[in-house]
Amino acid sequence: MSLKIKRVPTIVSNYQKEEGEEGARQAGGCGRNCLQKCCLSGSKLPLYAFKKILKCDNLLPKDVIDHDDKEPTIPFLDSLLLGEWEDRMQKGLFRYDVTACESKVIPGEHGFIAQLNEGRHLKKRPTEFRVDKVLQPYDGSKFNFTKVGQEEVLFQFEASEEDEIQFFPNAPIDIENAPSVVAINVSPIEYGHVLLIPRVFECLPQRIDRESFLLALYMAAEAGNPYFRLGYNSLGAFATINHLHFQAYYLAVPFPMEKASTKKITMVNGNVGISQLLNYPVRGLVFEGGDTLNDLSDAVSDSCICLQNNNIPHNVLIADSGRRVFLLPQCYAEKQALGEVSEELLDTQVNPAVWEISGHMVLKRKKDYDEASEENAWRLLAEVSLSEERFEEVKALIFETISCVENGNSGPEEEPLDGKSESVENVDGHNKTTNRQECLVIQ
Repeated sequence: MSLKIKRVPTIVSNYQKEEGEEGARQAGGCGRNCLQKCCLSGSKLPLYAFKKILKCDNLLPKDVIDHDDKEPTIPFLDSLLLGEWEDRMQKGLFRYDVTACESKVIPGEHGFIAQLNEGRHLKKRPTEFRVDKVLQPYDGSKFNFTKVGQEEVLFQFEASEEDEIQFFPNAPIDIENAPSVVAINVSPIEYGHVLLIPRVFECLPQRIDRESFLLALYMAAEAGNPYFRLGYNSLGAFATINHLHFQAYYLAVPFPMEKASTKKITMVNGNVGISQLLNYPVRGLVFEGGDTLNDLSDAVSDSCICLQNNNIPHNVLIADSGRRVFLLPQCYAEKQALGEVSEELLDTQVNPAVWEISGHMVLKRKKDYDEASEENAWRLLAEVSLSEERFEEVKALIFETISCVENGNSGPEEEPLDGKSESVENVDGHNKTTNRQECLVIQ
């Protein structure tokens, strides 16, 4: 028996419709400027090409070269991402003005942040959402990011072919090379809320692979700002769209999870340190350091692939400009489907995904915002966490996977969907797929 919950999907694009409406529109042609073949001929978007970083201690903001006019350089985050985001705000593409949302730091030891965001509460028909399967095949008939309008896309984001950062204001969209793109989230949680969609035309399901996670780390590194974080939600951990994407936004205060104490557990290949969160309501692991960005990326992505293959929902937060990554297995949606969550918590309609788990509580009702307290935040997040016993089992699975890598295997084999295995390459182009099934314990 599969577990499903009644829930209201979050709208991330102005072109997100009910499944039936999507099918009806496509039958007659879209008639709009989307990211599908019907509209892509001759289309252009800005292209930001990042320089590949070798050392993790070299994660600093960079300048870019504008190949159109050779004028003074453009900082990535402030001038490009936020400039394009503000342009879309002026054009009225967002569903509400997030800058008008009330926000406060909740008094207490941990400094949880509460935001009243009534605009994210949608009065739409509830849909069935499966929560007991982290890996689900991509379904092109449902909403996906090739259906967004090109006006919602800010720029393409990929590795530079030169040994320098480059910016091309009007670069062709090359379908064959499957560019990664950055688009607005039309239901923003905070200022600058965007979506990173790796290799958008490959239509990858919501599952982490080595290449895509490294791309997300590069985006954090290029932003070069500790208040710009990227987050990832797996299926079963409140991802709402089964098309691979990361979220990111700017919040000028520390997340409570970033301030939580940790206990060092081990050091793995490439000098990546792994710690465990302490004195925090959600049990999780923290990855940091590494001789290269690839080392850190591989340790985290291999751990996520292990969780995916073992059907364990999880959330990921990339913090400190790519220097630190939080990995949080969770079980809230499963508890919700089994009727094990109190009505009081369900009535808040808060789906604890990566931002809530990090300590940014996005509240949809004025009552909950007015009554926000550290005790209430802690009680909700405690329901998200695995039990201590289950968390120890999950840690053992992850460390077994990492141990196999250290013993000479390049990385865990990804569980095939529909009987098909996928080839995975990282940004530097070397193949990462090996026969690793013996290193994964599937329970």
